[in-house]
Parts: sequence; structure tokens; C-alpha cells
Amino acid sequence: MKRFILVIATVAILMPSCTGRRSSKGAAVPVPVAEETPDTAVAAESAASPLPDIVETPLVAEEPDHSTNEPVKTGESIEWDHTVHDFGDILVDDGPVSCSFVLKNTGKEPVTILEVVTSCGCTDAEWTREDIQPGKTGTISATYKNEDGPNYFDKNLTVWLSVQKKPILLHLRGQVHARKQPLEELYGNVRYGMLGLKSDRYKIGNLEQGESRSEQTTVANLGKTPLTVSFKDVSEQLTLSIDPNPIPPGSTATLSATVRSDQNVWGRHDYTATPVMDGKSYGKLTFWAITKENFSSWTREQKENASQPIFTESTASIGIVGKGQDCEVTFHLSNKGKSTFHCHSIEADHKVSIDPVPDLGPGESGSFKVRLNTADLPEGEVTVYLTLITNSPLRPIVNLFIVGEVK
Repeated sequence: MKRFILVIATVAILMPSCTGRRSSKGAAVPVPVAEETPDTAVAAESAASPLPDIVETPLVAEEPDHSTNEPVKTGESIEWDHTVHDFGDILVDDGPVSCSFVLKNTGKEPVTILEVVTSCGCTDAEWTREDIQPGKTGTISATYKNEDGPNYFDKNLTVWLSVQKKPILLHLRGQVHARKQPLEELYGNVRYGMLGLKSDRYKIGNLEQGESRSEQTTVANLGKTPLTVSFKDVSEQLTLSIDPNPIPPGSTATLSATVRSDQNVWGRHDYTATPVMDGKSYGKLTFWAITKENFSSWTREQKENASQPIFTESTASIGIVGKGQDCEVTFHLSNKGKSTFHCHSIEADHKVSIDPVPDLGPGESGSFKVRLNTADLPEGEVTVYLTLITNSPLRPIVNLFIVGEVK
């Protein structure tokens, strides 16, 4: 039998290319890893289809903002000029490449960079050691040694700050080549006129309310004259910029995109814009992010008194059904917490009709129905994923499953 899995709101796991995590001095540092972990799991009281306990996602930022006027916020008192540096395409013969990240203290208390840990020995880091006073800035400088030959790299700097419980991830990215390659070969995958890109769709990652997240990529002018790029029909929460602009002929530029959180936007969402060159519109660029609640400023007492959704079962079965058959399942839940439970959004990776998830006071129980038709599902075993974004700090993202067999 074929097994078909439809996945919704998959959260990327950022894995360093080298094993081991080291400080700038090269010694192993016994600190937790700040990689993004998937928010999986529902507290299922039933023993059937048990799921792992939810792992609270560390505060992680992504991407530089070299030419964007908006800083990247990763907390109430921290702003970064960027959180990812993309070196673009470099050569083995270029040797070590370096960059720096600047953070600004926008709070009222001094900020200290406690530690910066690199993902492996191929990257070195130095940082401001003295306290960063309110309104002032500090710097983290990083160098990728470029000793591994031709390869794609995405190295992490894990940063611990005195004002935040969760570490911040900074990224160094790039593609190392053995020889110089034509721009058309490197950036010809997607073409909008003379503008060449490697893709027209980019992942921003997890976005918590009150924060902004960024992504950066390299684009190229494949023409023989300077190319000025603007954008129209830009999503409200999206800011785009290109540096340099105009792009010199036969040269590259940095495209920076920043997405701001919005209380009206939850779960997975696409942010789009249309490039415009010489008065002509081309295609559409898409940047997507998964927005969830932000509990970073909550006290231990607030978390202990928060809502706690418990589902009787995390998996509902439609049994063995025919092609094109209408099906309906019911999910039952209760709130074992001490405040009202609320579901910000619920999504599925298949065309379904979902009843509103009920708000539940402490100790209350409820249910909601999900209806689907199997016409678009392949024959064989099937799994449809549902993803809930909630106000529970223990279970900010809950996954539910609908399983069955289509004949």
C-alpha cells in the first residue's frame, strides 16, 4: 500500500553542518543547543497514538537587514541590524570571510553579551565584552574559515544575553565554488526580465508576536545596463529592499525581506510582493512564516496559571472509505489550566471544513468537528495533519491527525 502524508505548518529544524558546539576559543561549552525544534505534540490522555511532549521553541531570529530601515526585534529591549549574513557565492581561493552583527539596547537596563558559541571549529567569533548601556550598541564579529572546499554552508552563532532567557541564533550562509561561474548559471533558475534569482519562494521561519523576522538572498542583474528594482502589491507586514539598487550590470545585490508580526495573523501565512522593472511587473515573490504566541516575557506564575488544553485523542480515524466519500470526525478536549483556553487559528493540509474550536474556561470541556471529502486523496493509507495555534505556553502549537484508508 502507498502511504500518503499531508503535512501542515512544518517547522524547520536548523542543524549545524559540523558536530559539536564551540566557543570562540575552541573549547567545548556545556550549554543547551538553541536550534529551532518543531512544536509537536498534544497532551493525549489516551494511550493510542501517543505523541511526545511539546518542546518550547527557543527564541530564534533569522537573517540580515543590510538595506532595510527596520531593525530585527528579538525581544522587548533588543534590536539587531540583521541576524543572518549571506556571503552569497564565494570561491575556495577567497580564503576566510568575515561579517559583523550589531545589536542595539532599546531598554532601560544595561545588556551584557554573556557568551557566543559557534556551531563548529570552522567559525570564529568575537564580541563586545563590556556592558551595553541603554541606547548604545554592541557588535559580534564572525569569521568563516572557508577551509572545507566547495560546499554550501549555514553556520550558527548561539548568543546568550543577560536580558533574555532564550538564546538567539545568528546565521552565516554562503556557497563556496571551486571556480567562478557565470551569473546565468548561478541565478538563472528564476528570471524576471533581467533580474535573476535562485528561487521565488523563501522561508522566514517561526515568528512570535511582538517580533520581526528576516530573510536575505542574493539576486543578480543578468543584463548589460544598470537595473532598478521596485515592488508593488507588497503585503502589509512585509518590508523589502535591495542593496545596491540600481544593480550594476553583470553584478549581484542583496535582497532583504522583513516580516513583522500582527495580532490578526496567526499560523502559516504567505507574504507576497511583485517586482517592477522599467515600468513592467514580473511574477510574484513569496515569503512565508509561522506566527505563534510570544511567552518570553511571562513569569513562572503566569505560565503556571495559564490554559492547558488536553485532547482525549490526538488522532481520529475515518476508517476504510471509498473515493469521493464525505467523512466527519470529532475531536474532544478539556482545559486543565487555570485560565481560559483560546485557539488563535487552526489549519489543515487538505481541503476540510472545520468548526470553530471552542473557548474553554478552567475545567470546561468541549469539542469540534472536521469534515472532508476523499476525492482528492490518493488510494491507500492517508494522514491529514491539523495544526492549532493556541494561547497555552505549554502547547503553543498542537498537531492533530486524521487517518484512514481510501479504496
